[in-house]
Amino acid sequence: MAALEAWLREQRARLSNSSSVAKPIDYMLRRWERFARFIDDGRICLTNNAAERALRGFALGRKSWLFAGSERGADRAAIMATLIMTAKLNDIDPQAWLADVLARINDHAVHRLEQLLPWSWASEMERRKLVA
Repeated sequence: MAALEAWLREQRARLSNSSSVAKPIDYMLRRWERFARFIDDGRICLTNNAAERALRGFALGRKSWLFAGSERGADRAAIMATLIMTAKLNDIDPQAWLADVLARINDHAVHRLEQLLPWSWASEMERRKLVA
């Protein structure tokens, strides 16, 4: 990585600002520290393909989102999409999670709402299975 960075800096020094590759090299060098983080942290992926795949289903329905009815309706749709995607990203069946949470939320203490978030809910469901 150090050799690549040194090479890019050397090549950039040779180029004029109007060169077609100067802009991409500048872009990369400005973000070098963030780019190189994957070397120290194996959890960081070099591409955003996983994120793009996760959003594909939502993007495919984007024409439908034009008909939310109102700004409040659009806000509610965005909140629901966020909750559903959060459940999916935590390997939780969104329909099961929402059905359970909606059935329990009325009797649930307001100061403990974080217990109904997908990751907390999954832990609770796992504990219930172990006890049963």
